[in-house]
Amino acid sequence: MACLNTLKQEIKTLEAVFPKNHERFQIVSASVDELNCRFVGRNGKKYEIHANITETYPSTPPVWFADSEETSVTNAVQILSNTTGRDNHVMSQVCIVVRELCRLHGVTEPSADLDRLSLGCLWPSGGPPTPPSDDLPGSQHDEDDDDDDDDDDLHLEMDEPDITNKNKCEDMDTEHQATLKRLRQNQRQDYLKGSVSGSVQATDRLMKELRDIYRSDTFKKGIYSIELVSDSLYEWNVRLKSVDPDSQLHNDLVLLKEKEGKDSILLNMLFKESYPFEPPFVRVVHPIISGGYVLIGGAICMELLTKQGWSSAYTVEALIMQIAATLVKGKARIQFGTPKLLNQGQYSLAKAQQSFKSLVQIHEKNGWFTPPKEDG
Repeated sequence: MACLNTLKQEIKTLEAVFPKNHERFQIVSASVDELNCRFVGRNGKKYEIHANITETYPSTPPVWFADSEETSVTNAVQILSNTTGRDNHVMSQVCIVVRELCRLHGVTEPSADLDRLSLGCLWPSGGPPTPPSDDLPGSQHDEDDDDDDDDDDLHLEMDEPDITNKNKCEDMDTEHQATLKRLRQNQRQDYLKGSVSGSVQATDRLMKELRDIYRSDTFKKGIYSIELVSDSLYEWNVRLKSVDPDSQLHNDLVLLKEKEGKDSILLNMLFKESYPFEPPFVRVVHPIISGGYVLIGGAICMELLTKQGWSSAYTVEALIMQIAATLVKGKARIQFGTPKLLNQGQYSLAKAQQSFKSLVQIHEKNGWFTPPKEDG
């Protein structure tokens, strides 16, 4: 609990030093889960940056990402993933990123405010919390054990906010609360076994995405459903159950239920450990579709799904809804009576990856274009 209280005090300090009206750097909102900040560059241009405080904090730093794709912002944020020890703490992280942003943008840094943080004059108990024993050689084991216990308390407190907080519980079904809790437990066990897959950055972002989806109105209304394949955050099956009711695709979905007892378009999403800085690979698995910018292998022709069209600011839910709109816009139709050679009416991953790779190569050479209005 001591570490959690320390984090809360650090956040209060940051909000006091960098309020919402600060001329250079602003803490827009903050909690023990995340920070939402704003950097004010030249000519008053504003850049939104965010930090997810992970379950392994402060052993690992918060995961930062920016809404802007400008290198002057992304480069500054990237530095924060390589810190250790005391520099993992949010106050030090803010000092680092503010100085780097000011340097890259050629603007005057708020030296007095940064000094207040750097010198530790506002840290509780007269100084920064003691870092883990790895960062202080020669520390006594008893003290290290106490620190580890505090860290565990912090992780538990930060892991469970969606389970223990009454207001948040009311926004989420018990089943989905249990899913998030199970995922956190699995992550902890993998960490202890040394068999962690993916990256801390991607894992924490995907956990946040899943939490937000479970609370979203669109999800609760049954527009789509989510299933994690083998309880992996890095592979999602998304069942798109509702599209524009005035579209032919909607009528086809009704017919699909009558003919095959299936009422959705099954999408598969594969996330890399570089997420959210690279898009997931998305494909249609079932049923076979013509039109709608769906390629022969089930991949989807969307610039948004390429590195050049993707932004780390996009959410998974926004992507799902964009895919639904794209299918309708492209006048997608379900192909009934599909030949057996197409694997019982399903696409294959290998064919989807191959067709998408060919598509990207073509568009990288010739560019992307917006279809005429009469095409949807």
